[in-house]
Amino acid sequence: MIPRYSLPEIANIWSDEYRYDLWLEIEVLYCEGMAGAGLIPKKASREIRKRAGYNIARVLKIERKTRHDVIAFLTDMAGRIGPSGRYLHMGMTSSDLLDTALACQMRAAGLVILKKLKKFRTVLKRQAVRYKETPMVGRTHGIHAEPITFGLKLLVWYAEMDRNVLRFERAIEEISVGKVTGAVGTMTNIDHRVERYVMRSLGLKTDPVTTQIIQRDRHASYLTTLAVIGSSIEKMATEIRGLQRPEVGEAEEPFTRGQKGSSAMPHKRNPIVCERIAGMARILRANSLAAMENVALWHERDISHSSVERVIIPDSTMLLAYMLEKFTWVIGNLRVNRKAMMRNLGETGGLIYSQRLMLLLVDKGLSRDEAYRIVQRAAMKGIRSGKVFRELIARDPAVLKHCSKKEIETVFDLDACLEKVGFIFNRVLSKRGRPKGS
Repeated sequence: MIPRYSLPEIANIWSDEYRYDLWLEIEVLYCEGMAGAGLIPKKASREIRKRAGYNIARVLKIERKTRHDVIAFLTDMAGRIGPSGRYLHMGMTSSDLLDTALACQMRAAGLVILKKLKKFRTVLKRQAVRYKETPMVGRTHGIHAEPITFGLKLLVWYAEMDRNVLRFERAIEEISVGKVTGAVGTMTNIDHRVERYVMRSLGLKTDPVTTQIIQRDRHASYLTTLAVIGSSIEKMATEIRGLQRPEVGEAEEPFTRGQKGSSAMPHKRNPIVCERIAGMARILRANSLAAMENVALWHERDISHSSVERVIIPDSTMLLAYMLEKFTWVIGNLRVNRKAMMRNLGETGGLIYSQRLMLLLVDKGLSRDEAYRIVQRAAMKGIRSGKVFRELIARDPAVLKHCSKKEIETVFDLDACLEKVGFIFNRVLSKRGRPKGS
């Protein structure tokens, strides 16, 4: 049964309440840090921790007047605390609060995605091993090339997702930095001990140097990594779409009980999930471009990046979480038609073994060019006439002059073509052959 999908976990990270909770905690931690450094009374810090709170409706009402979200939040929060509220935000600038909170949100969303990414990688590995010895024809330029196995195709995908896990772990680490450095990054009214206390309490690293903001190359790296992962998934989804075409018929995405493929044609079973994923990957790439456009800002900061980020960061994280959830289900329940794979292997009458025949002739003493011409001539004759390549070769004087019929037969040995697949699997799946940390 197809799973119902919702985004409560990751969508909650981008809610007003989650963001305001982070703002509240950062402001309280800042006051605690100042108290610890002897900059404000400890009694005031305790009072701020005890009374800190906010009302979303009131914050939004104040914002309609001030047209400044942080001031609106602080106004409401300070009013609840009383006289000690005057210590809130002392020496800080809005971006100290905004960027540190955003880093917490991006890290939290990233960890949700990373969990789904690792689950998807596990499913790919399981399916690769399952179909390790399932032969099928390999295709280059869409044309039959040489035999592979379906498991090998999935193993390529697994290795790619292995790299994506490492990429995304690095992206999460890179974005997990905060700052309290004031209006232009000079810490004019900030004590570095306070900043260190806030970041340690939040589990963030301290950005060593900033302007008014954390530099947006970090955010661009995060968004482009999401786009790369999305592009990898799109590649896989596109391959399944190609294999599902009736003239190929080798694999298809699940089609559930009661599902309808077309309002007009009852026979249709369309790869709708894979197509949906292909479309969503385009949004991820577009959003990553917007993130790169955000890197260049005027002087120590402008706010041209801010409105963009309010859209692209929540959307991209939720999109990729959705894509991973859906495509994990597709791969885990993929319909594989082994009979069609074997049928398509024989579709060209043995043309897919042409390289092996050429190499046999080279081994018999012919130049590569001469061997190539002999095999190509026979192949083109078979294609034009519709005759079976294997039978044409068995009667070709140019080939029989150098090879026995028994030697020719060894050319068309499917198992011989695939004998190194096990080695490749061991190389990818062994700890020695895998990247550190995967």
